[in-house]
Amino acid sequence: MATINLSDYKPLHITNADEYTIGIVFSEWNDFVTYNLRDAALEILEKEGVKPSNIKLFSVPGAFELSFAAMQLCKSKQYDAVIAIGCVIRGETPHFDYVCSAVAQGIKDCNILTDIPAIFCVSYR
Repeated sequence: MATINLSDYKPLHITNADEYTIGIVFSEWNDFVTYNLRDAALEILEKEGVKPSNIKLFSVPGAFELSFAAMQLCKSKQYDAVIAIGCVIRGETPHFDYVCSAVAQGIKDCNILTDIPAIFCVSYR
């Protein structure tokens, strides 16, 4: 879990983590952010004991597509959890607000409509 002081991070010590299968969907847009978030997620999952072979990566063009991909992964019931990683940067149009709202609602729907937890990891700037 993230804290204000990131050095306070304590590993979760997840029991039987080696048995979990995790789906990670990340956006290609703003890859200077999303690739770092993806790589950090992989590092933490592996440190917690998830086998690298049990982590499946999927990419989508942009943050808007995260909701669809995450829902498909959740509905497939092949994963114990799904992580959606993206980045939306504010410009001078309302596009930022539309995308942010749609992605947040879409990941929320994954959690409400399926039995698979979907983790919202979208950076907004």
